Amino acid sequence: EPFCLLLAPYEPHLAEELWKALGHNESLVWEPFPVADSAWLQQQMIEVPVQINGKVRTKLEVPAEITEDEIREQVLADPRVREYTDAKEIAKFVWVPGRMVNLVVR
Repeated sequence: EPFCLLLAPYEPHLAEELWKALGHNESLVWEPFPVADSAWLQQQMIEVPVQINGKVRTKLEVPAEITEDEIREQVLADPRVREYTDAKEIAKFVWVPGRMVNLVVR
């Protein structure tokens, strides 16, 4: 039903036919337009690229509100990151919240 209401400004004839097929007797013209729910607009998970020495080596799917300690733990536990960090010293760990992780390895 919300789809029919959203379709109405662009394809009024088709939207009206679909509205009738859904079992409504009145025209959809008199129905209120759907209102956006802000809960659906917020991202639950984000994809964060992980750079090692300036090159993107992997991407991780993490919660949007993750802390630096949590992201550090997940990044260092990832097997693809371990390939580049085993037996090496991590000189710098940079977390740009919601954007990226950068590791400088020596």
